[in-house]
Amino acid sequence: QVQVVESGGGLVQAGDSLRLSCAASGTPHLYTMAWFRQAPGKEREFVAGIRWGGAAPNIADSVKGRFTIARDYNYNTIHLQMKDLKPEDTALYLCAARPSAGIPNTTLEYNYWGRGTQVTVSS
Repeated sequence: QVQVVESGGGLVQAGDSLRLSCAASGTPHLYTMAWFRQAPGKEREFVAGIRWGGAAPNIADSVKGRFTIARDYNYNTIHLQMKDLKPEDTALYLCAARPSAGIPNTTLEYNYWGRGTQVTVSS
């Protein structure tokens, strides 16, 4: 049974930084992990993804230059480092995983999902 569990969300002010973490368990074969976010009344949006090897992560244009994604192999965890947060970054951030190559930006391509961690940025 594959499980992904997010942590690290919270309430911050505009301009602050925050780091989200996602721990994966249940399988040694996960290949790609990614972050999506969903604001109230909006569709789920791809934020960033990273392959098991860690090379060439995929970062959405909307957060490029402010968000980075990294992998911690010791703990089978990925981190989303967010800086210069804006009120429009407010959303439920969800971690997803897929046992395949590539870093697609569509939700249907991911097999496993966490429940999410809330990030709220006040102005």
